[in-house]
Amino acid sequence: MDTCKYVHYAIDEDDQRVHMRRQHREAMNTRAKNSAAMLVSDSKSLSVTATTITPPQWIQCDIRKLDKDVIGKFTVIMADPPWDIHMELPYGTMTDDEMRNMGVETVQDDGFIFLWVTGRAVELGRELLAIWGYDRVDDIIWVKTNQLQRLIRTGRTGHWINHGKEHCLVGVKGNPKNFNRGLDCDLIVSEVRDTSHKPDEIYGMIERLSPGTRKLELFGREHNTQNNWLTLGNQLDGVHLEWEDVKQKYFARYGMSLPF
Repeated sequence: MDTCKYVHYAIDEDDQRVHMRRQHREAMNTRAKNSAAMLVSDSKSLSVTATTITPPQWIQCDIRKLDKDVIGKFTVIMADPPWDIHMELPYGTMTDDEMRNMGVETVQDDGFIFLWVTGRAVELGRELLAIWGYDRVDDIIWVKTNQLQRLIRTGRTGHWINHGKEHCLVGVKGNPKNFNRGLDCDLIVSEVRDTSHKPDEIYGMIERLSPGTRKLELFGREHNTQNNWLTLGNQLDGVHLEWEDVKQKYFARYGMSLPF
């Protein structure tokens, strides 16, 4: 940071900012409760259908210990795991075996998975997709830019060459239906923000691929909560659920406590 030629700012987490974030979340929830017209297409044509949008949901938990039967099945899963990439990181990591034994295969029968990988985790990620029952069908590449929208040439990761990009492996399981082919490309060019903060563009890509379906994000934080998504992670704040079937199973299993 001391040798960087660009100006960096740190914003204190004051009461006003917390209040603004709460207002933003409430506004999102209000809009999400209404039905919206969304574009839905197959590979040949476009049509408009009414799709009900569910407000953001989340569970603060240790994903390794959560009873995944309580959350049901999902059409799309996205995960940004805390890989052990043999570097000093500002958060805890998980071992390779803990990743292999997460039980991701239990929360999806037919659908897609988007798995963010970096460094040595690229090969491990491909192995995990196979273990969890997926066929890898694509890679999305995030090209990172700085505050001036220029390519980053001094990335924070990389043992031999500085990394200016990250990969998101895309896997398919079973026989997913009612999804849209060919609406987006496999490249995202977007500015780097906080550590491990992935580009927001990925959510739009996924929603266009599978509009209105149930989606699950693993290892998410507050900024990851989105309409139609259930977010799991130990850096969230409490529990907020909208789907009645999930609410019933969760509170029957854990009551008002957190699943740690």
